Amino acid sequence: MNSVTVALAIYGLESELERELIYRNIRFEKHDRLYFLDTDYRPLFAQATWIACQKISITSIGDGIKKLKALGKNWALFSIGNRRRAQLIQEGLPTIKTDPIPFLAQAPKYTMGGWTLLDATTIICSPQTTSRYPLGKTEFIENKTVPPSRAYLKLWEFFTIHCPPPAPKTKVIDMGACPGGWSWVLSQLNLEVISIDKAPLDPTIAKSHNITFLQESAFGLDPKKISGVEWLFSDIICYPERLLALVKKWITESSVQHFVCTIKFQGEADFAVIDEFLKIPNSKMVHLYHNKHEVMWWK
Repeated sequence: MNSVTVALAIYGLESELERELIYRNIRFEKHDRLYFLDTDYRPLFAQATWIACQKISITSIGDGIKKLKALGKNWALFSIGNRRRAQLIQEGLPTIKTDPIPFLAQAPKYTMGGWTLLDATTIICSPQTTSRYPLGKTEFIENKTVPPSRAYLKLWEFFTIHCPPPAPKTKVIDMGACPGGWSWVLSQLNLEVISIDKAPLDPTIAKSHNITFLQESAFGLDPKKISGVEWLFSDIICYPERLLALVKKWITESSVQHFVCTIKFQGEADFAVIDEFLKIPNSKMVHLYHNKHEVMWWK
């Protein structure tokens, strides 16, 4: 197969990538966690996608290093075979930083390439991928003392890479907020946060001066009773169809203009529901590095 695009599957979610490609009628050839596609498609369930890949013949390790350097500055290797030979080529390329980054870190200046050895004399590579971080890995310098769960990392990743946060003092609502990881992130951004959940927030989070907690169901809350909210956030554990109904209700019955929601799948990913979310104007969707069997949708 002459590959146009190569998708790196998320570890443990290879079957979801395959289901996605079959659902979209895209032919593929699998090499470990690399999927060679017959068309230019950026899969949702890919950790990173290599765009417009090239096939390069090499005669030696030094020749591989020389030819990759001629194509781009930054290269991340995913080995599918000839691992020692591939590693020696990688070691001859400029070193790439893999240190954890702070929240809201500036994006790397240069694009990140991806490459592999298809066999001992053939490189498959692209100097342009869908992530500026090596193989799409985005690790943060974590706060391991305050947040009550690691769910806050999803919002850190979202704001750092995909969308700037709201302006300070913006009024936002956090649906299904317990134990409070997302509300903590939002409060740290100096936003006016309304946290909604039937269960109480973690006491440390609840003490934040800019968090107002309402102990009730996110699904039973009347949008007309909450005025001035500009952003709605949701990390609720619920069926995607129920979340879609909640989003549509707040689109039509409130002043909210911006939505950031985790779509969680109890079984296999439902691509029909995914398409319904994407039909909402100005929608985008991504599988974050810190997502599990879920994706992030925003409007």
